[in-house]
Amino acid sequence: MSTTSQKKSSNQHAEAKPLNSAPTSEAPVVDSRPNYSVFTTWEKRSIVLGAAAAAFFSPLTAQIYLPALNLLTIEFNISEAQANLTVTTYMIFQGIIPMFIGSFADSTGRRPAYMICFVIYLAANIGCALAPSYVALLILRMLQSAGSSTTVALCQAVVADIITSAERGQYVGLVTVPVILAPALGPVIGGLLSQFLGWRWIFWFLTILAGSVFVVYALFMPETCRNIVGDGSIHPHPFYRTFWQLTKDVYHKRKIKSNGVKPDWQQTTSQAPEKRKFKMQRLNPLRSLTILFEIEMFLLLMYSSLIFAGFYAIATSMPSQFADLYGFDELQVGLMYLPLGGGSVIAAVIMGKLVNWNYRRHCKKLGIPFERTKEQDLSEFPIEKARLEIGIPLLLFSAVVLLAWGWAMQYRAHLAVPCVLLFLMGIGLIGFSNTTNTLIVDVNPGNAGAATASNNLTRCLIGAAASALIDPMIKGIGSGWAFFIIGMLQLIGAPVLWLIMKNGIKWRKDKEKRKQARRQNKENNTLVT
Repeated sequence: MSTTSQKKSSNQHAEAKPLNSAPTSEAPVVDSRPNYSVFTTWEKRSIVLGAAAAAFFSPLTAQIYLPALNLLTIEFNISEAQANLTVTTYMIFQGIIPMFIGSFADSTGRRPAYMICFVIYLAANIGCALAPSYVALLILRMLQSAGSSTTVALCQAVVADIITSAERGQYVGLVTVPVILAPALGPVIGGLLSQFLGWRWIFWFLTILAGSVFVVYALFMPETCRNIVGDGSIHPHPFYRTFWQLTKDVYHKRKIKSNGVKPDWQQTTSQAPEKRKFKMQRLNPLRSLTILFEIEMFLLLMYSSLIFAGFYAIATSMPSQFADLYGFDELQVGLMYLPLGGGSVIAAVIMGKLVNWNYRRHCKKLGIPFERTKEQDLSEFPIEKARLEIGIPLLLFSAVVLLAWGWAMQYRAHLAVPCVLLFLMGIGLIGFSNTTNTLIVDVNPGNAGAATASNNLTRCLIGAAASALIDPMIKGIGSGWAFFIIGMLQLIGAPVLWLIMKNGIKWRKDKEKRKQARRQNKENNTLVT
């Protein structure tokens, strides 16, 4: 595999030139490692944007539905708590399902996983649009979540497939833009559709939009999984190839018959392994659970999920709070999500560049050559510091904004106050989320899909608890104290990030030793049998 050869090469390079070594008069050593990916910059951006477009549906489906919650209580004669349960169950499945499909995508490929997700999602949307009862809607929302939720994990995995650690911060910011626009635009679209066409048209709209993206993906998005195509140069089984690639294959075969010229892929990948066969792998959620219980990942995932719980609490409570306190209808409630999206977009654009800048700063500090197109050996590199030094100030900022939000709603502040607070919350929360998402991919090379699925699991389960509890908390102790509790939990837990920065390298080395020991035991058992 090309990944293994890169690691060996980078280890040899590190031994030849220690960190912080004094400069010598010798000629600089030329880095002969191959590029991490054969895709051009334009191709990488197109692939990442395509993956982000698919990931758009997971948060969009969750948020576009919120302005219609009040209408559901009327149509199905249910309580607010029962209506919120359709959000809670969606989030539970949003956390569980990626554990199965994420590990499947790491071994079997990204395209098969995407195809499964889109088919399930389209069928569920049609069912939701025709749902005759509350129970039917509740069940179909679970199925809808099963289809859309894994696209976020797959998007992060695609970034890990083709983008190096040196560039990853900016690309993670790039994929975040469509994902964070969804929570901002979703309620506006949902409010318009539910107010003028009825809440069922929300699901017809999602069906049409997802169907269009599915067609484009099936036609043009290539397979990127490194277990299938390596750095992108390996010619995979036709099952993995797009309609565009298959059309080129037919053209090349005709070219061979006419003048005996080799097809382009054979000319450019003569040194690559032979064509990979398609092999369907079993769904294995244990890989994501194993990652979850590694100490570094456990602390990082649990704490980042606690931060996101504040977002879920705000997003879920906004429809009822703005309706009760300000007398807003569905469309007006939807418009109130726009400041949150505006702050999130600014954070995504700026923080990606800051994360990359801090990575370069640490490379310069340690005397490590900075290479954009070649993957860096991170075994001795303080990647936790490079990421979290940018994220921690944003985390503290968002926690303080969360405290202010609760009391602003408690005392029914002027409408400008919640608008400003939502904008600031978007900057702090999404900025911190970008740094943690990047770090999760960095410390799990080769398992980006399963690692991001673990992230989804913790975020969605804790977020589901927050969305289910926030309404009773507000009614019981008021908005001020409800959000004060959440904000203080975030501030009290902040030292966990210091532990991660201090012990990250040691924990990663210990994990690698355990992995090598398991591999050795497996080889010994094979020899015995």
